[in-house]
Amino acid sequence: MDRRKFIRVVTNIVATGPLAAFAQPASMPVIGFLSSLGSSDRASIMPAFNQGLQEAGYVEGRNLAIEYRWAEGQYGRLPALAADLVRRPVVLIAAISGTPAGLAAKAATTTIPIVFAVGSDPIAEGLVNSLSRPSGNVTGVTFFTAQMGAKRLELLRELVPEATTIALLMNLSNPASASERKRVQSAAQVIGQSTEVFDARIEDDIDRVFAAVVQQRIGAVLVSADPFFLDQRHKLIALAAAHAVPAIYADREYAEAAGLLSYGASRADAYRNAGVYVGRILRGEKPSKLPIIQPTTFELVINLKTAKALGLTIPQSLLLRADEVIQ
Repeated sequence: MDRRKFIRVVTNIVATGPLAAFAQPASMPVIGFLSSLGSSDRASIMPAFNQGLQEAGYVEGRNLAIEYRWAEGQYGRLPALAADLVRRPVVLIAAISGTPAGLAAKAATTTIPIVFAVGSDPIAEGLVNSLSRPSGNVTGVTFFTAQMGAKRLELLRELVPEATTIALLMNLSNPASASERKRVQSAAQVIGQSTEVFDARIEDDIDRVFAAVVQQRIGAVLVSADPFFLDQRHKLIALAAAHAVPAIYADREYAEAAGLLSYGASRADAYRNAGVYVGRILRGEKPSKLPIIQPTTFELVINLKTAKALGLTIPQSLLLRADEVIQ
């Protein structure tokens, strides 16, 4: 090789080497990430989801690309977002956090694999026909938090036994709210507890509901398991504090953000398991061969600092059963 040709080859290597190192491989799979939550919740979802992906051998940007679609708590946007991912096209859709996201993904495709992470009963909501042997292109994880509404009512009544009426804050646009409402109201009827349902679907509705709760002198609020409410948790907690209204929530994220108490399964575990399933399907496993993962434990988290600010004394019976007490 002559001197000029050698210099030209070395120059080309120097010029293209760094770009090639950062370029995405042509064969890198692209998955869709569809969520009922808002992009502001990315930090509370993605670490656990990415951990699951890594356990299965995938790292975003290295051997996997992700197209994100966030509904920002507005469930009416989900069908268009799901259809957009199908047109992309993606090789898999991860419908993470919210029954509406899972249903939108299922309605958009019967061929692209779907992995969901939801808090409802996936059979009752029509996502799958079996927990052990789901058929078709859909599988995933449930943390069954909507099924625990009756238990949350019991805990709230134990904390505030003098509350003659308990408000049930629900998003009735979420299909999963129907079964949760039925369970809670049936449990309330058995113990003789009066309840009143309040529907909130947009942020302004939350202000309206708390104004009504205060006006009607309702003693406590049970916030249903809903992605929209999780997305709006800081507003909910602030209003509960401002009006001195005891409230119970479905997820520990509320208690960690100064909510009074929460009871439910771990969302982080669900997101991690969903990430593992995504990786396994990308490696060739069929969704129909992967049973729905269910929670094995539920956590009671009490924020003692918030209780003191509300002037509440937490019964010793609750403190002894708490999995975590935030001081």
